[in-house]
Amino acid sequence: MYDSRGARPPAWAWALGAALLLAGCSSGGGGDDRPDTADPGATITQQPKEADPFWVNPDSNAARQVKAYAKAGKDTDAEQIRKIAEQPTGEWIGPENPEQEARGFTEAAQKSDRTALLVLYNIPHRDCDQYSQGGAADGDAYRAWIDGVARGIQDRSATVILEPDAVLHLVDGCTQARFAEERYDLLRDAITKLKSLKNTKVYLDAGNAGWGHPDQIYQPLEQAGITDADGFAVNVSNFYSTQDSIAYGKQLSQKVGGKHFVIDTSRNGNGPYAGGNPNERWCNPPGRALGETPTTKTADPLADAYLWVKRPGESDGTCKGGPQAGNWWPTYALKLAQASTP
Repeated sequence: MYDSRGARPPAWAWALGAALLLAGCSSGGGGDDRPDTADPGATITQQPKEADPFWVNPDSNAARQVKAYAKAGKDTDAEQIRKIAEQPTGEWIGPENPEQEARGFTEAAQKSDRTALLVLYNIPHRDCDQYSQGGAADGDAYRAWIDGVARGIQDRSATVILEPDAVLHLVDGCTQARFAEERYDLLRDAITKLKSLKNTKVYLDAGNAGWGHPDQIYQPLEQAGITDADGFAVNVSNFYSTQDSIAYGKQLSQKVGGKHFVIDTSRNGNGPYAGGNPNERWCNPPGRALGETPTTKTADPLADAYLWVKRPGESDGTCKGGPQAGNWWPTYALKLAQASTP
């Protein structure tokens, strides 16, 4: 019933931008896991800016997997994972070093003349004690964290997906009502802070096509400050088709002043899973496929972009044999890629 989100990014992530700028390669991790820029087959490049202005991380988990497969002589598998590695995906800012991570990602994106796609997922009482539970200790800690993100972004170009599930879980009752007032305040303040930056767009998460009806969430979105955001995000970490997501987004847009929206198409190529436990169909479902690649050329003028907010190949949680939420799962990544059209 509830979506689970990827956890914090790898420990090396916050240093990525600085390392790219200073050394022409990436930092952290074991040397054998880093892409070998001397090997053209392992090099990950940017997509054409006119259709896809978002930054491709050349040191993502998928990029490292491409190199690992190529080094092991598994060229077919390497080419499958390249379908993921060569697309821009969301960078989920961790709780410990928000300023350094946001600076690293946006500096690396700026060097490539692209926009960084950042996901902020640290609201207190996050995910209702499910696989991605956690978040900031309290409201003051969250505000300090948002301030750190803003200092890291500065005037560089960034698109922010703000707090997956934060509003939805208030509406569906997963998050206790006693936390509602604080959460709305925190979301409004976050939007205000981020929109004070020169080149940052903010899309507040607004659920998906399968959870309920836009009538249930538009007023909570207004309480959370959607009026001051650039728009809202739908289908984050979920599997509903792009067509259904556009329909949901257009219905919701009519109720929140015509706001635009973005759609997470990272894993919706085969639509939602219909088997197994209905309460966990969202969690590492089998038989799914990559969706439309990220682009600002969409099927509807209200849809600003198709994005890969959830990083394909990273686990939803410890269900169906998966590792902890947010951890790279190469077997699942390979299946997603293999099920996708070229």
